[in-house]
Amino acid sequence: MDLITWVVFGLIVGVVANMLDPKPAYGGILGSIVLGVLGAVVGGFLGNFFIGVGVSGFNLPSFALAILGALLLLFLGRMLSKNKV
Repeated sequence: MDLITWVVFGLIVGVVANMLDPKPAYGGILGSIVLGVLGAVVGGFLGNFFIGVGVSGFNLPSFALAILGALLLLFLGRMLSKNKV
């Protein structure tokens, strides 16, 4: 995927992951984009490792893996956070 597609994909994934997360996340649009892109990377790596499916474009399996990766990052971030926001 090219850079613009990653940014749009990351924004959509980040917004959906923040909506699914029960605790409010702060960071605005830039935070959502970063969360979504990193979630896609983590979700793609774990999906490829465990089930042989990775993030390969703008499709439903990639979207689901990216959201799961983003939610995992939110969870780990809260576990490692000292503030427990």
